[in-house]
Amino acid sequence: MRNAIRQAVDITKVSESKIGQVDFNNLNFGKVFTDHMFVCDYVNGEWQTPKIVPYGPLTLDPSARVFHYGQAVFEGMKAYKDDHGDTFLFRPDENFKRINKSSERLAMPEFPESYFFDGLNTLLELENDWIKPGFGNSLYIRPFSIATQASVSASEADEYKFMIICSPAQSYYSGDVSVLIAEEFSRSANGGIGYAKAAGNYAAQFYPTNLAKKQGYQQIIWTDADTHQYIEEAGTMNLFFRVNDTLLTAPISDRILDGVTRKSLITIAEKEGIHVDVRPIKVSEIVDAATNGSLKEIFGAGTAAVVSPIKAFGYKGEHYELTPQENSYAAHFKKALLDIQYNKVEDPFGWRVKV
Repeated sequence: MRNAIRQAVDITKVSESKIGQVDFNNLNFGKVFTDHMFVCDYVNGEWQTPKIVPYGPLTLDPSARVFHYGQAVFEGMKAYKDDHGDTFLFRPDENFKRINKSSERLAMPEFPESYFFDGLNTLLELENDWIKPGFGNSLYIRPFSIATQASVSASEADEYKFMIICSPAQSYYSGDVSVLIAEEFSRSANGGIGYAKAAGNYAAQFYPTNLAKKQGYQQIIWTDADTHQYIEEAGTMNLFFRVNDTLLTAPISDRILDGVTRKSLITIAEKEGIHVDVRPIKVSEIVDAATNGSLKEIFGAGTAAVVSPIKAFGYKGEHYELTPQENSYAAHFKKALLDIQYNKVEDPFGWRVKV
């Protein structure tokens, strides 16, 4: 990845790896982290020398602005290892562009491309043993940026910290999920920050999602803030609906995240001749399709979940179960994507990037 001369990265290695203490057959998502982390500070209007240091706690002033005004953005990426021991990233340029787009929206400084990719490449080389081969196994990568300036003045900060931490992962969801279509709460509004991966977007989801869990649902399908008549996305996923043999998905906007997995699935579907209809989707038409039997599948798409089938949904007190499909689009697309990510097949799109 990027053969040009690398940006210098100061490296401090751990004295002893903790990898021997990890049970890779029983991983809870996001609970175990690798030996090292990437850190770079923004001070006096400039990003300082990037560093890789042993993974560990941070020391921040209690008045650091991230705690008070929420200037925090992040990304989700994965590294995959093939059967030959080679490691690959999947469309990393998209993640880099999106975290800077998110940063811009929150009045945070953009991170330099050379710092990002050279730091990430160096970090992954150090943590190579943490990346296990096999479908479902990966190294989840979390780049993020936070405001660290010590001040409770209500304005954007002058100091920031950009970091990358890594966590070995297996499949994010163990089975199909049920979702509740929102009738009252909204994820985002026109002119807001819904398109950004801002930390506050996710914090605002937890309360409505917990209410849904009490009704037996794992996630919420969000609807538009104005009328609650149009479907947008789920808690951690973009959404696809298969009505007969057509795929429906909502268009991206300033309310909906431009998901890397979402756009990849659309490209794969179109290459295979499957019609994809990208347009506003009314809740009523999905309910009607579920009632008349034309709704064959619902599935979510995201970095962590990859492709996650949805077995049922609830709306206005009614529960709708979907009949399992013998020739599932969700299963087909998941395999097609994983085959590319794990270097099982040729990559006609140029998405796979070797580390």
